[in-house]
Amino acid sequence: MTQVLHTGDTHLGYRQYHSPERQQDFLSAFERVIEDAIDADVDAVVHAGDLFHDRRPRLQDILGALGTLRELDAAAIPFLAIVGNHEGKRDAQWLDLFESLDLAIRLDEEPTVIGNTAFYGLDFVARAARDDLEYEFAPHDAPHAALVSHGLFQPFSHGDWDAEEILAESTVDFDAMLLGDDHTPARREVDGTWLTYCGSTERASASEREARGYNLVTFDDGVDIRRRSVETREFVFVDLELAEGEGTERVHNRVGQHDLADAVVIVTIEGEGERVPPATIEEFAREKGALVARVNDRREIEEEAAYEVNFADPDDAVRERIDQLGLSPAASELDEVVRASKVADSNVDDAVESRARELIEEGDAEQFEPAPVENDDRAETESEPASEGEQPDDESRSDGGGGQTDYDEGRSDDGGEQTDGGGQTDNDESRSDDGGEQTDGGGEQTDGGGGQTDDDGQATMGEYL
Repeated sequence: MTQVLHTGDTHLGYRQYHSPERQQDFLSAFERVIEDAIDADVDAVVHAGDLFHDRRPRLQDILGALGTLRELDAAAIPFLAIVGNHEGKRDAQWLDLFESLDLAIRLDEEPTVIGNTAFYGLDFVARAARDDLEYEFAPHDAPHAALVSHGLFQPFSHGDWDAEEILAESTVDFDAMLLGDDHTPARREVDGTWLTYCGSTERASASEREARGYNLVTFDDGVDIRRRSVETREFVFVDLELAEGEGTERVHNRVGQHDLADAVVIVTIEGEGERVPPATIEEFAREKGALVARVNDRREIEEEAAYEVNFADPDDAVRERIDQLGLSPAASELDEVVRASKVADSNVDDAVESRARELIEEGDAEQFEPAPVENDDRAETESEPASEGEQPDDESRSDGGGGQTDYDEGRSDDGGEQTDGGGQTDNDESRSDDGGEQTDGGGEQTDGGGGQTDDDGQATMGEYL
């Protein structure tokens, strides 16, 4: 038997709402997950990408990750990981650094055998490059095999990467795909293989209302997947619909009914009532002890412009717009040089010319092929320069309605899919909260419901705790 803790989307370094306390919250959640892994004495921790929130994490975030991984190493528990879209770079990855320090194993096409299971890795791959993938994995002789990957996979709602194609074309038969990128936990069986998202460990957007957590996955006679929750900072959600004539006083009354001490307060307003100045509500909540307060007046969102711009962090709006332009990888990199380079303005031309020459000398023509224009509403979850965008925060994901499957509903007796009406939160990066919040996809995850067992009794889903 092999039991692993499946986590991902930890987004270390995310200074949500520009708050240093929120930045620390993401590290604290990761630390609690590792503590749970040590207490449970699992055989390995499997991280499905987006360890960091940004390709250029701050030194304090790198040191925080190192300290936590050292604790895991001291307990003799290996850390198996892949690279997600938030942290992925064109050259060496931060994960390579941790591997060089013997604190991590970067999963790839070669098997890493833990107990009775061989683990493989498939980093996040941009859509434009997926057609060239061959899914060739080295053979193994373990009783079980699992593929760890990062992306939005079909047949889950809003998926853009076909998991069935991966399974059909892979040279290895996988018992499970342990996935990251979607912040809503979910699982589904596809042709005898279990696909499961572990969800994020902290709320990267106000749409992620349910408890954060991770999966415990056991490979024995079959595959057993159990959900565990992680205690995180409290979010207080105040949703109200103002009737005609109602306004600020009504909002104050509703907000004041909650204990706001050290909480993140998200106020969502709909209805026909009077216009409510967001700053007034946010100040009121902070006076009541809230760490952060944000007002999302959806009436204004509907009435105003086609683009929602986060004035608290305009760089995010620029990145989101650039992601929609379909730039080639080379053009994207040169854009990054212009916008993010630390060189003096007078030297930008030289820096661009130098990097352009390097790209040409590399002789990789694909770097100059335009990428598909992103029109799927997957804005990026937060402030990162991720290559594939994500969905607006408080708004549910707009590309097609319903959401990612969740765990509440039992699978049908005939082996059909497990579904839930919840929205898919991704993963990654988007912004659409009125008060400057960056957001992910829409719906909610649930921690409910009892165990599930497939028809042959081999793969089970335990009760959420």
